[in-house]
Amino acid sequence: MLPPEERLIGAQLDRYIGDKLYWVLHAPRQTGKTTFLQHWMRKINAGSEAISCYVSLERCQKTAEIEKAMPTICNAITEQAFLSGLEPPDLSTDNPPSMLSNILMNWAKKTAPKSLVLLFDEVDILEGDALISFLRQLRSGFANRGIGKFPVSIALVGMRDLKDYITAAKDGVPPSTLSPFNIKEDSVLLGNFTQEEVKMLFQQHTDETGQEITDEALGFIWEQSCGQPWIVNSLFKRATMRILQKDDYSTVTLDHVKAAREQMILARETHLDSLAVRIREPAIRFVMETMLTGNFDPEIAESEAFRLCMDLGLVRLEKGTPAIANPIYKEVLARQVTFGVQTMIPEPEWQWEKPDGSLDMDALLREFQQFWRENSEIWEEKSDYTEAFPHLLLMAFLQRVLNGGGRIEREYAAGRGRMDLFVEYNAKKCVIEIKLVHERQSPDTIKAKGIQQTASYRNRKAPEAPAYLVIFDRRSETKQKNWDDRLSWQREADITIVLC
Repeated sequence: MLPPEERLIGAQLDRYIGDKLYWVLHAPRQTGKTTFLQHWMRKINAGSEAISCYVSLERCQKTAEIEKAMPTICNAITEQAFLSGLEPPDLSTDNPPSMLSNILMNWAKKTAPKSLVLLFDEVDILEGDALISFLRQLRSGFANRGIGKFPVSIALVGMRDLKDYITAAKDGVPPSTLSPFNIKEDSVLLGNFTQEEVKMLFQQHTDETGQEITDEALGFIWEQSCGQPWIVNSLFKRATMRILQKDDYSTVTLDHVKAAREQMILARETHLDSLAVRIREPAIRFVMETMLTGNFDPEIAESEAFRLCMDLGLVRLEKGTPAIANPIYKEVLARQVTFGVQTMIPEPEWQWEKPDGSLDMDALLREFQQFWRENSEIWEEKSDYTEAFPHLLLMAFLQRVLNGGGRIEREYAAGRGRMDLFVEYNAKKCVIEIKLVHERQSPDTIKAKGIQQTASYRNRKAPEAPAYLVIFDRRSETKQKNWDDRLSWQREADITIVLC
């Protein structure tokens, strides 16, 4: 357990109570928001100056009507107060537009001479009129806040910044100076673990059990998670309790963590499954598709869809360039959007292994060319990700062949017009780069640039590995040609070029 308040970016917790301030905390799912709130509630209640209560609004999901939402919120407050060992407020029977403010005034009187501090979680569950009424009732008591009058400090917590869900509740109209919650002091972000914190977290386990972990394994966990707290904990848990048995305190190695990674992805746990569902949404799909193809428009980074993906933790800015948040999400994204296609690909009956057990990538990609010829036009019509369809179909084909025996590592080069694949099978490696030729682009120019990029990628990943450049010509004039003219196989600069 790492001290969660140390991961708050820009927070001044003592000041929020001392100066009677209302504030917002936002972060993606399962980064530790609820853990922090409950930890801070206990810390406040251990003192003598204030009483704090954590309240989740999750039960209000899909409830936009004020008449239904306000009684539900007030019931949540009284129930959580009772469960926390606090004297609950008296339930109000007033009209819903004033029910919340009245119950909070009543409760502030009961907690006097201590200050009342409320921590509302899952606020972005609220919708439409219910959200606006909730915020207005808090604002109505803000001017008179104080001991015995109204909560002195309130935190509103969710995945998105407050201004974003006010905008959503107002049908896309940005908040004005008359916004129903223009009284917030700060908007605070809960950050991921740092690399040092990942090490500290396992060190606690080592101190308790004596079980060690190699530096190589720790480095891989950091590389794969980029500090995302749920991923870090899941990899630790699976490596120490499933890959190794619960009572086996052998040193955790890189192989244990790699096996835990694959197990975690295949299990489709709730955290990863929820992200897989979200990437089907049109706005998120639009951003993800541009990331897959590498054709990232600078205007997208300024869009509401991109900000949503940032808030959800799906993407981040890496040295100023948009990138998928971590390699685990890259893998989940690719597998989720190709799963349906992958299940429709027949089990390969042709020989795709060489006598030494290595992967015969030449045979595999020649077979893919034939598969592309027979299926691409029909399957593309059914695809949600039309622009990235070539990338997804090739990845699905590779995954179907390699499933269980190999590994594909994906790099999404946003803004560089390519995707890179690093394929490992039976300890043998190869690299593949995917590029598209669009309307008004020169195939020769794309090929020349692709050769340079493929060589650079191979030099970085595995200098001795075979390299392949797969180019999909998407121009309308090419689609009018017969298939014999569209498919070809070339070799330049020690790189095999596969044209589709």
